[in-house]
Amino acid sequence: MAVDPAALTQPAFDGLLALLGRDRDVAADRYLEIRRNLVRLFEWRGCTTPEEYADETINRCARKIADGEVIRDVATYCIGIARMLLLEMGRDRAREPRPLDEAPEPQAAAHEPDDDRDRHVECLRLCLRRLSTDDRQLILSYYQGDKRDKIDNRSGLSRTLGIAPGTLRMRALRLRASLQLCAESCLQNQGARLP
Repeated sequence: MAVDPAALTQPAFDGLLALLGRDRDVAADRYLEIRRNLVRLFEWRGCTTPEEYADETINRCARKIADGEVIRDVATYCIGIARMLLLEMGRDRAREPRPLDEAPEPQAAAHEPDDDRDRHVECLRLCLRRLSTDDRQLILSYYQGDKRDKIDNRSGLSRTLGIAPGTLRMRALRLRASLQLCAESCLQNQGARLP
């Protein structure tokens, strides 16, 4: 990971905690919650050292605060920094030389038989039915549309629910992960009906 060489100073860290809450204990709890969420995000995105990436994200946020950046929501701001770190990670991986014998063999994509596709669709439908009405509507609306329509749709959804776009994104990611686990379980059970 390419780490910013500027070390985190105590005043920068104190500024971050001050922004998280007036009470030092409340600020510390909020800090730990943000860090846990960042670690989960980096784990989910396949980072080899998610804790280091989470710490670097928070350090960069603290340095921005110390530099005078006005930040209204530290958690949302940290998600933005995390996305930039993920992009950096992707660029770093692309630049790393790999031995030719470690490169995967090119293969044609296997054609999925129609009955497998039908099982996937049926499992997904079963899992969607297990969600609450609100969660089902949220996840279906979140992924509705293409390109600009999808962006406009998500902005409208964020306004309708009265939550920040980052919060909406995280809620949708959690629902999607839950659906994926449910569908995988369903498929492992040979498409058996879920309770």
